[in-house]
Amino acid sequence: MLRIGFIGLGKMGTLHLINAAKHGNVIILAAADASKRRLRNAAVLGAKNLFSDFEELLKLDLDAVVISLPNFLHRESIELALENGINVFVEKPMARTTEECRSIVHTVEKSGRKLMVGHSMRFIGMIKEIKRTLDNGNLGELEMVTLENIVSGPFSHGDIPQPVPEWWFDPEKVGGGALLDIGYHLIDLYRFFAGDCHLLSSHLKHKFNLPVEDAAIAVLQSDKLPTTGIVHVGWYQQMISSGTDMRVILHGDYAYISSEQFAPSNIYTYAFKEGIKNVFRKIGGRRIRPLTFSHYDAYDQELAHFFYCLENDLEPSVSAIDGLRTVEVIEEAYRRDKRSPKGE
Repeated sequence: MLRIGFIGLGKMGTLHLINAAKHGNVIILAAADASKRRLRNAAVLGAKNLFSDFEELLKLDLDAVVISLPNFLHRESIELALENGINVFVEKPMARTTEECRSIVHTVEKSGRKLMVGHSMRFIGMIKEIKRTLDNGNLGELEMVTLENIVSGPFSHGDIPQPVPEWWFDPEKVGGGALLDIGYHLIDLYRFFAGDCHLLSSHLKHKFNLPVEDAAIAVLQSDKLPTTGIVHVGWYQQMISSGTDMRVILHGDYAYISSEQFAPSNIYTYAFKEGIKNVFRKIGGRRIRPLTFSHYDAYDQELAHFFYCLENDLEPSVSAIDGLRTVEVIEEAYRRDKRSPKGE
């Protein structure tokens, strides 16, 4: 059995805790958060030891921790866990800057522990199918990758609106805006398809006049392939109804493939049918499945992959180097933008 601790119990931390509780090979040994309410919820979900200070949690005999803290706490918590001999799964971005990322890479190598970064989009069913199609040579030589994701970002809320935590808009604490938040995922996907890359050009937008960018466009070039990439992200989509505004398109010199080819014809009908199936799975004592055409299944899959690697002494498919390479591209975009605190 894997003894797992959870550090940070916001939206993503709680989701990871819920997913871990469904894995029969996991003991949720501890959880840490500054909020007493969140700790009470963690106890209901099975957490056996509760802490307001994550450093106290890291004194326990743990196989791994799942870290879902604000960006400015990533380096400190990751390195302290590794130095205590604990494997780490951390939500993206791995850290705010290339300097912090390089320090984490060094600590991973020195500690001999495993670290996986939550590059969840690699685990979405349609993305895995697109990658298989590419790797099988069905597209020919890859020429162009187009990736876009427009969301409401930190402005999204449930039925009762909640204030956005102040660190989201503090450049020093968060490290960046929409490009670091959701562009991080798309730049990683480009690397997933075309390998390491460098930035050709970028443009950051400030529609809401925030201290960080709320939209961005980046043009990428593979270091080894003739493949160009265009990344478009934004926080400006204020959708009320459920929906997705994400697209992945790969153009080869023989054929192309698009994420829209895998989309349900009607997202509501699809969700209803999957919900009914889950009701019968639960009645039959089987494990329910998240919607496969969603990030929720990907979050479950990535954590399952991390646990599998721990049990079988394998290296996770997403490493600290992947986190570093992604942040390098983003930091270069910030360096070139004069409005960015990191700009020239």
